[in-house]
Amino acid sequence: MPFLGKDWRSPGWSWKKTDDGWKRIIFYGHELENNNKEIDLKALCSDNKENVFVGEVCELATAKRKKDLYNNNTKSQFVFTDKWIYVQKGSTKERHGYCTLGEALNRLDFSSAIQDLSRFNYVAKLFQLIARSQLRNLSGAAQKNYFNILEKIVRKVLDDHYNPRLVKDLLQDLSSTLHSLAIHVGRCVLVGNVNIWLCRLKTIHEWKQQLNNLHIPKQICNGVSFKELPLHTQNDILCKLSDACDIINLGQATPTLQSLSESSILWKKLCHFHFSDKQFYKNLVLSKSDHVDWKLMYFTLRKHYPMREQYGDTLHFCKHCSILFWQDRHLTLLLKDCGHPCTAIDPDSCLMSISPQHFIELFQF
Repeated sequence: MPFLGKDWRSPGWSWKKTDDGWKRIIFYGHELENNNKEIDLKALCSDNKENVFVGEVCELATAKRKKDLYNNNTKSQFVFTDKWIYVQKGSTKERHGYCTLGEALNRLDFSSAIQDLSRFNYVAKLFQLIARSQLRNLSGAAQKNYFNILEKIVRKVLDDHYNPRLVKDLLQDLSSTLHSLAIHVGRCVLVGNVNIWLCRLKTIHEWKQQLNNLHIPKQICNGVSFKELPLHTQNDILCKLSDACDIINLGQATPTLQSLSESSILWKKLCHFHFSDKQFYKNLVLSKSDHVDWKLMYFTLRKHYPMREQYGDTLHFCKHCSILFWQDRHLTLLLKDCGHPCTAIDPDSCLMSISPQHFIELFQF
């Protein structure tokens, strides 16, 4: 009997009834175009002995043709738009196999996530971590999907001028990793033809050139400009920034902002935001007047400890259902929807936010 309701062994699958019994519905991206219709089975079962298809063989041929046509019309083999996936770390009586990083990368809807500014930095940071250490662990389909989404990330930066520095760092790490894998480690660790990887390296180089040549036009403001704001308002805005590079770059705009960006109170708040008091005592940096140089303290601590990560929106993991999912904040507030078919009595108590590094660690077995 198929699972029609919320079941812990197979939560929320869709099923359809056929003449041969119940079959699970698997959605491979968007609907195929009108020209990707099924083959006329009668035409295949002609008198020509070379094209004799009967029964299931004929159905397999039809499915293969649909798949080939779909692959020719899209850059990725399969385009999934799943909002959640089940993270399985071992085989059980009910489930066999396990979920890999490549499968999660293929099935979760990262293409739509990068269009949301609250999720863009999260996806870019995740792709940067994958580029540093996990690229060789991806399957061929996952690697293809990785570069397709990366192209959309670069295109968004070129079109919207949003956070180019983060994407530059991502491309630099990816270029270094591919060069190391292809030259030093060996081409045997790369999935696919070596010419494909050479083309990808060339494409990455072109993306880096486009981002380096990116010119952000000056916006025409009819209202009050930033430099016309009161000093305490400008200082409050600087205190809201959590990235030291943003503070330094903003300080180069005007002499007033330069003075505000060198404030000891500002760098002290930044240190307390990213690091703990215990880390301060181990790496105390004093100035010539025996006062704490908070700016130098920040850059010293950054060499020894990881900084606190802050994202507008992240992936969530349900500890009760072992499900990884994107949570739609609007639906959560309006419909009290937890974002996945949860069977827990109190779903909110089982949710935890997943950082990019934690996302990778979920699939390390």
